[in-house]
Amino acid sequence: MKIAITGKGGVGKTLIAATLSRLLAKDGYKVLAIDADPNLNLGYSLGFNEKELSKITPLAENEELIKERTSISNEASILGFFKLYPKVDDIVDKFGVIGPDNVSLLIIGTVRKGGEGCLCPENAFLRTLIHHILIKRKEFVIIDMEAGIEHLARGTAKGVDIMLIVIEPSFKSIETALRIKKLANDIGIKNIFMIANKVSNENEKKFILEKINEIDIPLLSIIPFDKEVAYADMIKKPLIDYSPSSPVIKAINEAKNKILELKSI
Repeated sequence: MKIAITGKGGVGKTLIAATLSRLLAKDGYKVLAIDADPNLNLGYSLGFNEKELSKITPLAENEELIKERTSISNEASILGFFKLYPKVDDIVDKFGVIGPDNVSLLIIGTVRKGGEGCLCPENAFLRTLIHHILIKRKEFVIIDMEAGIEHLARGTAKGVDIMLIVIEPSFKSIETALRIKKLANDIGIKNIFMIANKVSNENEKKFILEKINEIDIPLLSIIPFDKEVAYADMIKKPLIDYSPSSPVIKAINEAKNKILELKSI
């Protein structure tokens, strides 16, 4: 299955993406975790150390690689021409790194110039890569995305089995979820679910359930607030290793089981 995880900044989507990846890997699945968020924190949440991550250049910033894969000729490059569909089928094997529980991590990052949807070599490379990963590769793929989902074009939408929108008990989070839902619908993603995170009391739970009914997106799981999450982040240790019995881990595991049920349908 191919799962894209998105939501407003700070809602905890990276924690959920990393924990879901680790739990699926512990179940014996081959898992590829992709960091496509500008903050690039997925590696820490998976359990990679700072020394390992410091050696990795996000693919979006690897100018030499992008030039090599998108260039037609020196003369054409000078004129602004480049390959729209560069070779990418070897990228995961060359640039992916293996972490805890044998989860593979690929750090993509985002294009920081030209604006959303710009026609540039960087976007051509990333879009082709995402298309290849979603359509051609046979494994669980978990993508930690930014809210804009700009790397998911219409041609790749059919490869996304599930989009998980992570929310928290706040109006801004719900507004972002509505925007993401529209973007996802526009490019043809059909299976959209929500995960509510950081829910600390019954009033917040009631707020979430009311808003879920209003925006008509199925709720996959409610994850309770746990102060251990902040401490695990402070010491740069994955919650699944620091506090494996945390109610947060239990809730994400329940979400994982529901996803596996969807897989069998």
